[in-house]
Amino acid sequence: MTASAFTFSLRADNVGVITFDVPGEKLNTLKAEFVGQIREVIAQARRQPELAGLVFISGKPDSFIAGADITMIAACRSAEEAAALARQGQKVMAEIAALPFPAVAAIQGACLGGGLELALACHQRVCTLDEKTRLGLPEVQLGLLPGSGGTQRLPRLIGASHALDLMLTGKTLRAKQALKLGLVEEAVPQTILLETAVDMVLRGRQPRRVLPLSERMLNAPMGRALLFKMATRRAEAKTRGNYPATRKILSVVRTGLQQGRSAGYAAEAKAFGELAMSPESIALRGLFFATTEIKKESGAQAAPQEVKSVAVLGGGLMGGGIAYVTACRGNLPVRIKDVRPEGITHALKYSWDLLEKKIARRQLTPGQRQRQMALISGGLDYQGFRRRDLVIEAVFEDLFLKQKMVAEVEANASPDTIFASNTSSLPISDIAAHARRPENVIGLHYFSPVDKMPLVEVIPHAQTSEQTLATTVKLAKLQGKTPIVVADSAGFYVNRILTPCINEALRCLLEGEPIENIDEALADFGFPVGPIQLLDEVGIDTGAHILPVLAAAWGERFQAPPALDAVLNDNRKGRKNGRGFYRYGKKGGGKKRPDATIYKLLNVHPKAHLSKELIARRCVMMLLNEAARAFDENVIRCARDGDIGAVFGIGFPPFTGGPFRYMDALGAGQIVAQLEQLSRTCGARFTPCERLQKMAQTGETFYKTTGKANTQPVSTG
Repeated sequence: MTASAFTFSLRADNVGVITFDVPGEKLNTLKAEFVGQIREVIAQARRQPELAGLVFISGKPDSFIAGADITMIAACRSAEEAAALARQGQKVMAEIAALPFPAVAAIQGACLGGGLELALACHQRVCTLDEKTRLGLPEVQLGLLPGSGGTQRLPRLIGASHALDLMLTGKTLRAKQALKLGLVEEAVPQTILLETAVDMVLRGRQPRRVLPLSERMLNAPMGRALLFKMATRRAEAKTRGNYPATRKILSVVRTGLQQGRSAGYAAEAKAFGELAMSPESIALRGLFFATTEIKKESGAQAAPQEVKSVAVLGGGLMGGGIAYVTACRGNLPVRIKDVRPEGITHALKYSWDLLEKKIARRQLTPGQRQRQMALISGGLDYQGFRRRDLVIEAVFEDLFLKQKMVAEVEANASPDTIFASNTSSLPISDIAAHARRPENVIGLHYFSPVDKMPLVEVIPHAQTSEQTLATTVKLAKLQGKTPIVVADSAGFYVNRILTPCINEALRCLLEGEPIENIDEALADFGFPVGPIQLLDEVGIDTGAHILPVLAAAWGERFQAPPALDAVLNDNRKGRKNGRGFYRYGKKGGGKKRPDATIYKLLNVHPKAHLSKELIARRCVMMLLNEAARAFDENVIRCARDGDIGAVFGIGFPPFTGGPFRYMDALGAGQIVAQLEQLSRTCGARFTPCERLQKMAQTGETFYKTTGKANTQPVSTG
């Protein structure tokens, strides 16, 4: 028989302790087969005649319960089957809530999704002040809603407005935030977690917390109508109707508040089943599986070398961001080298400012900031570089300069030091052309801002060693990045597929379509920002520097419209200098607005004449066609990496699963038909690539099988 994940012990003070510890797994996750185990261990407890109450606690150091095992949901074949799963979870939680003695959840580590629903079913909750303790209901990020009673219990505990905020965003709370909201009754050091929970049991059942007056007013009929109107408006503005889970959450919570718990639970289970079968949730869960899978891969056949310290060349925006994620997330000492003292100061200030924000949010103490800042040092020479295992170059995008950096590092570092170039377009083989140890040279393409963007492209050239590749991938993970290994070709993968999309948006602009209409069209499609705004964010000058490299390699379809020269000549760089296609507030901050003077500069008379659907189709089809070419040329190792790269690198709509999942869903035949129609009306640049034409004829898909990812035990947390 399989060992139970739940064990019961009775203390001398007659408080029972139920410990949850899934055998053989790092994290606790809830599985369907645990239903019987939970009931059995509760029955065992109830047989104790002097039992004063129960404490639910984890046997794992950093995980209370990280959520439900998603493979359990993936195994469902119908909405009714998924709804039955939800009803099963609701029933178990209801049994805990109905216990005749106090039940207290003692929370250390991740308490997410189904884990928080179990805690909500308990009569009280205490959590630790540990940095790893997080509470939340992140199901919306997988296109789902809480299915084990969370949509009904959370609003009654902390108020509907706070509950909706948590469920609609999927954000998680630290201990003090949870305490302030009333999600937990106490927050204590980890050393006294169990004893505090036991004391709470011995004090007996406490009266339900009275909600603040503002929340009680929002629960009255008029207040509730206003609350849901505002919440719906905010959710629709953010999701633009692309994520059905947000609408279902609003509907289910409202049903429970208006019609009572029974109706709410029934609506919750039904909505959970429908969402589990929705294409959006299937795509989002596919991305989750893919990300989990890629985190386990080393990217190479060799074992990585140990990385104990890192250096960064260049103290600009990228260099400062790279130093921050290396020190503050990777916990590695970083030495920044720049040619000017101002560069060092700028890089140090970059980390200081980010940590200052964490202190303001009470996520960090001044002492913790000092310890993290102590990991970052700087200088104008190569002092100490012989002790650096890996050097990340983040200087200006100039081939001669980068080759010079390789030579200088080889002269001043150890023979084993890896040289990683943060380049967005230059071939790594060219950067390594004169290297004495080309096997140690690799590309490491970060995206700006480095502290926020999750993706990094790792680019080995023909002579890069397997150990160099494995070590670089390992470092990227330590920095909190999701790395994809891509081929050493112009633009690599992300910039290559993005550029035709932006170029097409510029062509729409030159045809007279207003700037905001173009960006709105792509935002409606599901991108976080439109392509013209994105160009402003990246930097018009940066984009213009990349385009010639791509055009030289891939031809006319990468040629930017000549009118872009007029924008550059007018000193428009985008947000960085406050003026681009949009005009920004002081120093690039503040609210942006389309800059009407750009139309005169481009000799354009703006007038909306294209439908948003057509604008989006033109831009997206250019991107998809290029992604298929990159796949055909083995720029990416598999469709999974292409989807992760597009979603995490440029914000391709996550609910589609990425460009390759999206093309598979539409079918190659449909993609080819749309491209052919656009090529007739808009130009030969839309001619479908050879790979798509072949796939349209054979019915082939990019994902030939469901993939091994669906067999991995992972959680909604």
